[in-house]
Amino acid sequence: MTPATLESFATPGPAPLAPGLYLVATPIGNDADLSPRARDVLTRADAILAEDTRRAGLFFRRLLIDRARPGFFSLHEHNETGRIPQVLEMLRQGQAVALISDAGTPVVSDPGYRLARACRESGFHVTSLPGPSAPVVALSACGLPPAPYTFLGFLPRQKGQARKLLSRHAGTGATLVFFERKDRLTATLTLAAEVLGDREFALCRELTKVYEQFILGRLGRLADTSLDVLGEVTVVIGPQPVGDPAGLGVAGPDQEAALAEIMAEEKARGGKPREVARRVADRVPGMSVKEIYERLGHNG
Repeated sequence: MTPATLESFATPGPAPLAPGLYLVATPIGNDADLSPRARDVLTRADAILAEDTRRAGLFFRRLLIDRARPGFFSLHEHNETGRIPQVLEMLRQGQAVALISDAGTPVVSDPGYRLARACRESGFHVTSLPGPSAPVVALSACGLPPAPYTFLGFLPRQKGQARKLLSRHAGTGATLVFFERKDRLTATLTLAAEVLGDREFALCRELTKVYEQFILGRLGRLADTSLDVLGEVTVVIGPQPVGDPAGLGVAGPDQEAALAEIMAEEKARGGKPREVARRVADRVPGMSVKEIYERLGHNG
């Protein structure tokens, strides 16, 4: 009988993962929210794609995730398209590749959509490991109507484009969720008040952390709410009130009075009738320029 050697009693290494792209949700503030399944995949994947490889390395060390293979590759908005052929080749070689964002669920307002699509179109396995997501955490805990909702990511930096995006979603009856930075928060909410009317909103910050905070208010009374907050904020804006199809923030008899007030304000600013109607339509997204033009008494 052959004597047992030290190697024969060695603990076998973890079994390799099935080839494919794994989209792994990571904590948005509380490290305890990393799921056991996510930890397992991040431990066993052949390569890790991350927005910031330095931050990813610190995250792995902080959570004591010990990887047998050290491969980290960057994938961010500036290099995603160029990285796709490399990842597809790795998958052809039978490797398992995990994608993480800086925090939360990959692809949701983060890079990865083009990669996931390319992998699907090439016939490779793509799966998502569910977990932390700032929009869902904010929506579930802020107390505003949760469904239907529309996630807008980060609003465009240009005011005109942001106005156009908000106007497009103003009349859908959905709660709106988006991310905003501290230095743009006041201007963004002021614009939202102009486009959406007097709706309820919630500013959700430090989600899942010790100092988690939900600041509630109304767009029509921004002066009553302190907007001096730190860091990145998840903003939730409730739907227009029932019976307020024009999105004026009021229902019933008060709606006509609110519309008349807006039309009077824009007429006082001056301009050709069509220009006035267009400005009113920007503030009352539930009505067309033609409808407003006719209400102004110009039928020609």
